[in-house]
Amino acid sequence: MAVDVFFITSGFLIANSFFRRNSIISFVWARVLRIYPALFVAMIFCVLVVGLFFTKDAWSVYLLSAETHKYFIKNITLFSGVKYNLPGVFADTPYQHAVNGSLWTLPYEVKMYAYLAIIGLLLMHVHKWLGRDFLKPVFLCMALVSIAARIGNHFQPIISDEFIRLFAMFFIGTAFYAFRDNIRLSSKPVFLVLVVLALSISHKDFFFVVYSIALPYLVFYMAYVPAGRIRRFNQVGDYSYGIYIYAFPVQQSIAATIPGVDLVTMVSLSFAVTLILSLLSWHLIEKKFLKMKGSYIVIESLLKNMAIKARSE
Repeated sequence: MAVDVFFITSGFLIANSFFRRNSIISFVWARVLRIYPALFVAMIFCVLVVGLFFTKDAWSVYLLSAETHKYFIKNITLFSGVKYNLPGVFADTPYQHAVNGSLWTLPYEVKMYAYLAIIGLLLMHVHKWLGRDFLKPVFLCMALVSIAARIGNHFQPIISDEFIRLFAMFFIGTAFYAFRDNIRLSSKPVFLVLVVLALSISHKDFFFVVYSIALPYLVFYMAYVPAGRIRRFNQVGDYSYGIYIYAFPVQQSIAATIPGVDLVTMVSLSFAVTLILSLLSWHLIEKKFLKMKGSYIVIESLLKNMAIKARSE
């Protein structure tokens, strides 16, 4: 459910990022700055701090291992998936050998950026003749078809459920962005949805259908309707990505250090340590790199000069 919420939110925000920019290079550069600098540092932390401390291998063997190098390179590129294991690390934890299992969604996320960019570029060329409102029915159709495919795939699996699930959630988010001026967020439909969800909870398949259809509206209702002090947390920084990339290795470290750790201790310790790491990640890395978004102009200029030079030769 948390991953579904994340991809719905991501689809909405990334569509906003794409369509308010006049340059594909600006969009790609912004996404690179958001994902990769903090991820690079987190992988150094996993390999040289967590890995060295918990590995059962000799340090020289661990550092020279091809598996260690593969873990680092694969996880900072994301193009060919992710690698979870480091040699000799977390061999006795419940999730054996997995150092950062949360990373599994990142390759999907990067792919969704690419799909949106490709589809968006095509539509932006088409709308010159058909008008900008042409974007709305396209994203609506994509959202409806993908959510129908997700529900259908649940009952009759044909392809990887994770891909179709995340594709559906992401492009439902983009559809909400396209129709953002037309969607009315109201307590009455939310109350009705919650009642139907409560009634459907005893039947797994029926609940899945209701949940898949209702979740996006509930997400945006909770995001935009509550007001007051609850919104003050936005003022201290965006720690969400740091929490995402550090929580799993922290939890694994606690499980390895305190065998049989109880739930309350795990939640308390992991939240405190992860929050500190995510705070450092935001203020020392993410926020600083995000200030470099404007430097895409330099990259764009270099690419144009290279293209001109290539044509002249």
